[in-house]
Amino acid sequence: RAEGRAVFAQIQCATCHVPQFVTGASPIAALANRTVNLYSDLLLHDMGPDLADGYVEGQASGSMWRTAPLWGIGYTEKVMGGAGKVGYLQDGRARSLSEAILWHGGEAERSRQRFEQLSRSDRDALLAFLRSL
Repeated sequence: RAEGRAVFAQIQCATCHVPQFVTGASPIAALANRTVNLYSDLLLHDMGPDLADGYVEGQASGSMWRTAPLWGIGYTEKVMGGAGKVGYLQDGRARSLSEAILWHGGEAERSRQRFEQLSRSDRDALLAFLRSL
């Protein structure tokens, strides 16, 4: 898991999928100023034309997506079991974690390219790390 976490940082996935998020003030004390291993910056990013859905909302263009939190992503296949089609990314179009990474473009293009250039062992370590979240 540590090796995969290092690869995650090395290829700069952690730029947008920020490992820890600290909540702000809240009238609910249990939620205030808590560190959450969210793996998201919760911001909108231009993900390029391949992921674009053409839907414009406010200042967000059709190629902009909010960074999906990765916490719990390792449960996706377990939750779906053998009964359904597993889908990754915000809209479920990717059939695997690798495919989800390969859909990244726009601001994440360089991270996707770095993923493509990984050795088999580094790629396997990264995917194992993601499945551990």
